[in-house]
Amino acid sequence: MDFKTAFVPETVKPMEIESLSFSMIDEEFGPHDLSSEEYAVVQRVIHASADFELGKSVLFHPDAIESGIRAIRNGARVICDVQMIQSGVSKPRIEQFGGSVNVYISDDDVMKEAKELGLTRAIVSMRKAAGLGDGGIYAIGNAPTALLEIIRLAKEGLAKPDLIIGMPVGFVSAAESKEELAKLDIPFITNIGRKGGSTVTVAALNALSLLAVK
Repeated sequence: MDFKTAFVPETVKPMEIESLSFSMIDEEFGPHDLSSEEYAVVQRVIHASADFELGKSVLFHPDAIESGIRAIRNGARVICDVQMIQSGVSKPRIEQFGGSVNVYISDDDVMKEAKELGLTRAIVSMRKAAGLGDGGIYAIGNAPTALLEIIRLAKEGLAKPDLIIGMPVGFVSAAESKEELAKLDIPFITNIGRKGGSTVTVAALNALSLLAVK
């Protein structure tokens, strides 16, 4: 195959591209103290972002991996802060266990209540999710206000997440919301600093679902 450029790609075969990428990540990441399951998550975060600084800033609650895998295998709900995460998650791996992938931020009742209360839709969507039942994996990659709200609800006993994956990106409250998450004594996966986003949150969640089906 001729790309008509001076550069020739190392491979154009899809599976070889992924395998080669992971090999390059392993070589560049170097020695670490992560468990094999934790590293599987970090590896996919780096694969999604090409950002080793971000990958090395990922933090895990000691029970995060076990709780996340158990929740997926038990058919728990996945609650996303935005549609981008819902679109990126591998739904078949969640749904094969009876789970579902949900986002409420654009629901009519959420938009109405947010306007009436003068709050972000992200906050109200977390309240709705918590009100629909205990448990679940909360995957937050865009809205720090959503992360801060689920933290508040958990502290007050109004939500009982199985796991919170909190990696919102941004300048306003993003780093601070993740610092608050890291203080919780409930399972979480987060990272230090402003970096993050829906893409890396999806990567972490997809890594867990891959571990769940093994």
